[in-house]
Amino acid sequence: MYSRHSLSLLTTAVALALPFAAHAQNATDLDEVVVTGTRTDVALQDSLAPTQLITREEIERSQSRSLVDLLKGRAGIGFTNQGGLGKLSSLNIRGTESDHVLVLVDGIRIGSATAGLASFQDLPVDQIERIEIVRGPRSSLYGSEAIGGVIQIFTRRGTQGLSRELRLGGGSHNLREASGGFAYGGERGWIGANAAYQETDGINACRGSGTLFQGCFTDEPDDDGYRNVSLNVRAGYRLTDALTLEGHALNADAFNEFDGSIYGGNEADNVQQVLGSKLTWKPSAATTLTAQVGRASDKSHNYYNDASSSPSADISTFDTRRDTASLQGDFAFGEQHLLSAGADWQRDEVTSSVDFVNDTVGVPVNRRDNTGVFIEYQGRFGAQQVQASVRNDDNDQFGNHVTGNLGWGLGFGGGFKLTVNAGTGFKAPTFNDLYYPFSGNALLEPERSKTLDIGLSQYGDAWNWGVNVYETRIKDLIALDSNWLPANTDEARIRGLELTGAVTLAGFDIAAQVSHTDPRNHTAGANYDNLLARRARNTARLDVDRSFGDFRIGVTGYGASHRYDNAANSVRLAGYGTLDLRLEYAITDEWSLQARASNVFDREYETIAWYNQPGREYGLSLRYSARD
Repeated sequence: MYSRHSLSLLTTAVALALPFAAHAQNATDLDEVVVTGTRTDVALQDSLAPTQLITREEIERSQSRSLVDLLKGRAGIGFTNQGGLGKLSSLNIRGTESDHVLVLVDGIRIGSATAGLASFQDLPVDQIERIEIVRGPRSSLYGSEAIGGVIQIFTRRGTQGLSRELRLGGGSHNLREASGGFAYGGERGWIGANAAYQETDGINACRGSGTLFQGCFTDEPDDDGYRNVSLNVRAGYRLTDALTLEGHALNADAFNEFDGSIYGGNEADNVQQVLGSKLTWKPSAATTLTAQVGRASDKSHNYYNDASSSPSADISTFDTRRDTASLQGDFAFGEQHLLSAGADWQRDEVTSSVDFVNDTVGVPVNRRDNTGVFIEYQGRFGAQQVQASVRNDDNDQFGNHVTGNLGWGLGFGGGFKLTVNAGTGFKAPTFNDLYYPFSGNALLEPERSKTLDIGLSQYGDAWNWGVNVYETRIKDLIALDSNWLPANTDEARIRGLELTGAVTLAGFDIAAQVSHTDPRNHTAGANYDNLLARRARNTARLDVDRSFGDFRIGVTGYGASHRYDNAANSVRLAGYGTLDLRLEYAITDEWSLQARASNVFDREYETIAWYNQPGREYGLSLRYSARD
């Protein structure tokens, strides 16, 4: 059950750590380069947009077994999950909608064109090299979806020399895991490949009652398993000193059991596939031209009680494909000024057992194109920084849409930095919104947003801290009208505060972050000024790690305040706090043993009404890593 005392202790601990703090990674990593907030290389501490970096070292140290576990509690991020590992999971940034988050994998836009969501639960952490999180709108660089922010995932790649790794693991609920791969980097080229396997018997995902027609509309008190098999390959070669070609491919094939009925199914095969290649030409130190093409596929096949033995139990198929191409030029003027311009093309295509039809003209619709052009300026004037960008997107469905961003920063004595960012964003309606049979509306317009963000941070040699306050206003939010059809009827106002920080103190690596979000419904009517559904107003995360010779210990505390499961704010889900412990022992320079205990106090909680979450869990892994 929820403990107010445990959550208040966690919040107090995080608050005590924050005077040392800012971005949630070790302070010595601030020279790391990030690219997502500008589409160009920028040192992390020079980013005007609030940006967080999660490295491979941190991923391995955390022993997270899912992307949701790795991201939860990060500044500005909220999440929901429908019953444990592998179950449908949604993330939001700064209280916006879950489809207001743009997700990229190695620069390629992913997500379902029908549902509008990225399948976070099916992206295996064993295939991830690093993650960049940008908070705030970035539609002026990427177009649709980037209202709340952008999450970019970089997969494993080759390194200098030869490296090999292997991991075998197991844990509660009959968890079985295995992963391995190699990477090689030579004088002109590199190649790497990683494979991963994860399977669990799971927990009873939903405590719904078929009699009451609540929760998942059925009562199946059984364990709901999950299996994921993935492969990632990356390679690149410097054709000349100025020309580099690289390619990547990620395939994650998942099987998922869930609680459902013959009408909606209770088993699914899901496939996430990302293919891409990039050609970079750098004819001079001042000029870089980049061309990139990619394809992202999101495939879902739902059925009831094993369709292979009963074809009539086959429920539905939704296969969406996103083909993208981009061309970008970066032109430096001296050391202090950079001008970037580019064009992006995207085609969304749907193959489904459901016929998508534009009811206004009565014709089938399974494809649409979008072309975006943008220009961006980055400059320094003494202690000041400026970033300005503007973009126009021309979409088959809604025509032209213009967005912009303006950022300003001022560095002053003692390592302090003040930043101000203002930007607009938009979200194009999905195929489900527009054309789903009997419940689509082809007259929908894009959702639109305006955001203002003010930040203050300070960087020291072994510590850094930062605070950001923001307000986002969203218009034309898509919601169901009185006829149960989607319409641009809602508005929202979201205000928030984020505190982030890191310090290395007496051998302890401490990272802390607290987020306060006030997401309000500003639609005239009975729900005016209610909190938006399924958002916790307050979250906190504290990570502490310490090495003692061949041993390394760590702890992660996470807490979230209460939330409401519906727009009327009549269904209240209690807040909660969890504590995770981890231990690592270096057997040799190449072999190590990892052990973890999650939710050690066995807290019971829900992020969506009726959907269970795992209690206390244990895990053990044997890891091999070698490099020549």
